[in-house]
Parts: sequence; structure tokens; C-alpha cells
Amino acid sequence: MTLGEKIRTLRQRQGYTQEELAQKLYVTRMAVSKWENGGSLR
Repeated sequence: MTLGEKIRTLRQRQGYTQEELAQKLYVTRMAVSKWENGGSLR
């Protein structure tokens, strides 16, 4: 399981949308999307 898959699994398990997780982490929804799809982890 990749890091992106782990992030997505945990996010979904908590019932968060990408937007909700992004707000909690003070990042954009696009950042969360990139993380989950194997893009930049910065």
C-alpha cells in the first residue's frame, strides 16, 4: 500500500472529503488530491 493509498483510506474511514481534510491541515484540496494520487508530498 502506498502512502497515498493510506491517506485516502484513513480519510475515507473518518468520513472526510478531500476538502474537509484540506481545511483541517491548512492546505488546498488539490494538495490532498496530489498526495492521494502519488504526486508531490510537500
